[in-house]
Amino acid sequence: MMDTALLSDLERRGLIAQSTDIYSLKVVLSSPQTLYCGFDPTAGSLHIGHLVPLLLLKRFQDAGHKVIALIGGATGLIGDPSFKASERSLNSTSTVAGWVNDLSVQILNLLQPRLNQPLQLVNNADWIHQLNVVDFFRDVGKHFSVNNLLNRDSVKQRLLRPDQGISFTEFSYSLLQAFDFSELNERYDCRLQIGGNDQWGNILSGIDYTRRRNGREVHGLTLPLITKSDGTKFGKSETGTVWLDAAKTSPYAFYQFWLNTADSDVYRFLRYYTFLSCDEIDRIENEDKANHQKPQAQYILAKELTQFVHGENGLLHAQRITEALFTGRVRQLQLSELKQLELDGLPTWHISSHDLTEALIKSGLAASKRAARELLASDAIRVNGEKVTAEQNDLGFALFDQYWILQKGVVSENGK
Repeated sequence: MMDTALLSDLERRGLIAQSTDIYSLKVVLSSPQTLYCGFDPTAGSLHIGHLVPLLLLKRFQDAGHKVIALIGGATGLIGDPSFKASERSLNSTSTVAGWVNDLSVQILNLLQPRLNQPLQLVNNADWIHQLNVVDFFRDVGKHFSVNNLLNRDSVKQRLLRPDQGISFTEFSYSLLQAFDFSELNERYDCRLQIGGNDQWGNILSGIDYTRRRNGREVHGLTLPLITKSDGTKFGKSETGTVWLDAAKTSPYAFYQFWLNTADSDVYRFLRYYTFLSCDEIDRIENEDKANHQKPQAQYILAKELTQFVHGENGLLHAQRITEALFTGRVRQLQLSELKQLELDGLPTWHISSHDLTEALIKSGLAASKRAARELLASDAIRVNGEKVTAEQNDLGFALFDQYWILQKGVVSENGK
């Protein structure tokens, strides 16, 4: 018998939105099982919304189960309509194939070094592309009731929008995902599918079809869709989606995103996104409330996640950049760290001269030449960490012959 504390821990973390009969699921998970989670290639990188199910795969594997990550090389060519306001644009076969490779590499790099056993990575194009369309309609489609599919909330919402509706292509998506579950059950004895709560209808279809096709009982479990406490959408910063790819979201911007988590969200996110025990998170929350000072929770969250996604080196650079900007000691930054700031860390402008007044106006730090002179006269401007005077109207030497960092406001030696 295995340790069955996993589901209790997930419940305490708030990580279970819906599931098949929880008692039956606990019985099944009392012995080693195989489970899977699917990821459709809709871009060349996953984002932080995908991180919770990825971490859940690790939680299950840590508890002694076998995990499969499925990349939707076939379903990604169609697009899941679940709770989407409008029809997805179809991407080319070559584009999707490239994204399949990108996501495969990314998932392996993220999870494999942190797992006790090799991660099973599969692509549903391997079996869906082998299907004959007539056989698919006869052998798969025959088991699905259009009435039941129309009653799914994910489909209903589209049907209630007469300006949009839903194409047969997207309507058929649920059948393909159901086929995936049955195929993984047959090939790998997979008995559990996990996913976001928007996948509940598709998971139910897979459970029913697997029972009909394979005569096997399988299960489903969904995670809550992550939102902020004020109900707004989670996962975007001022510069857009927070990606897991360092070339799309720099480690510094990634670190800053978590550092800026609202106090009303941070303890919940610690439960969702970290492997700290719930008791430890409760202790952190109690200490924060007792101290009546700036909470430590955001720093712990940012550190844990940046280290997990970008490694020790990525975390180190993110912390160095943060400290340098806070204290004004930006000359210590490396070229690679300045490139992170150029990517998404600070607003960036290209300039045609070394004129300081022009740079202040172009950057928006000053509204006019007069305002720029007043800022300089009040010692409120630093260039590359150094205070400049009203008599100085030249940017001076660029860092690595490429960058000037302009800062407005007084920065003391200790960063206060």
